[in-house]
Amino acid sequence: MDVYEAVASRRAVREFTDQQVPREVLERVLSAAAWAPSASNLQPWHAYVLTGRPLAELKKRAGERIAAGDPWDEPEYEQYPPVLKSPYQERRSAFGEQRYGALGISRTDLEARQRAAAANWDCFGAPAALFCYIDRCMGRPQWSDVGIYLQSVMLLLRAEGLHSCTQMAWAKYHKTVAEVLSPPDELLLFCGMSIGHEDVTASEPRIGRAPLEETVTFADGC
Repeated sequence: MDVYEAVASRRAVREFTDQQVPREVLERVLSAAAWAPSASNLQPWHAYVLTGRPLAELKKRAGERIAAGDPWDEPEYEQYPPVLKSPYQERRSAFGEQRYGALGISRTDLEARQRAAAANWDCFGAPAALFCYIDRCMGRPQWSDVGIYLQSVMLLLRAEGLHSCTQMAWAKYHKTVAEVLSPPDELLLFCGMSIGHEDVTASEPRIGRAPLEETVTFADGC
């Protein structure tokens, strides 16, 4: 797949089929993604891949917590600033309106929104999931390196005909994930990523992007 096509077709898919993803495909993707750049080649990412019974067990445990109304785990990092200034707040609001509007859920129907959000912890039906950790001692530059790595994974998945959805939502249940994965204490869960084949019968519009002039400044010299 052409790189531009991979970038243009990559999006957060929230409806997957149960078609399995072969282990050799995941190994090929993650072996290639290891070439993602990182400052001083620290490679600060730690990825865990779940399929089959381990993933089913994690989904089961998360589902039980949702059913029981358990509160989220104590956050280990701040996912968003307490106050989002313009234009970020407007973009976030527009995302929510488009995301839940496509599901026929109004802004005031909080119960329906919670039900829709709960699909995160079933990985939207995906048969494979990646959980990305970072060492607690790492700083902001290394967090950005992890983001570059995850983008590399997502683009390589497109080259394999697969789709994905990164989910900081899993950090809200980081203790449940740790029960299944048993990561070292020094690692912090950044996000999960659902991986699989898109359910093309589901219709979810792609979220738009800001025009180039809002995010890019060209300083052209003569």
